[in-house]
Amino acid sequence: MLQFGKYIEINTEKRFGRPVIKGTRISVYDVLSWLSNGMTREDIIHDFPELNEEQINACLSFAASKEQRHLYAS
Repeated sequence: MLQFGKYIEINTEKRFGRPVIKGTRISVYDVLSWLSNGMTREDIIHDFPELNEEQINACLSFAASKEQRHLYAS
């Protein structure tokens, strides 16, 4: 699994403490939402050139990690 900590940060000063891509105000939720609505990685990078494929993959890895923690906590 990708080490998302290199790309994702949680800062209470940005986006109300939601996880965001480092150096941006783009949240993990934003990226996941775009992907779930049919945007490709290429579409996202075209619309937001400050992003790259590794950052998008980090968002997916972050979500997978949260899901895994949730499953094992039950």
